[in-house]
Amino acid sequence: MSLLAWIVLGLIAGFIASKMVSGTGQGAVMDILLGVVGAVIGGWLFNTFGMAGVGGFNLYSLFVAVVGAIVLLVAYHAVSRGVR
Repeated sequence: MSLLAWIVLGLIAGFIASKMVSGTGQGAVMDILLGVVGAVIGGWLFNTFGMAGVGGFNLYSLFVAVVGAIVLLVAYHAVSRGVR
C-alpha cells in the first residue's frame, strides 16, 4: 500500500477504534497514529492466529486495523490508569 493509503486507513481505523473504546476521537493526528500502529498490531495478531493481515485498502484490512487499534487503546488505557 502507498503511504497515502496507510494514512487514510489509519485515520479511519483510529477514529472508529477511539469511538468504540472511549466514545470520543483522540484528534486527527492521534487517530492516524493509532490506526497505523493498530494496523501493524492487528496484522501481527491475525498472522499469529493463521489469518491474513492487512493486504490492501479494503474492508478486511480496515477490520484488521480497527481490531489492532482497539487492542492498542485498551492496553494504553489499562497502563495509564495503573500509573495514576
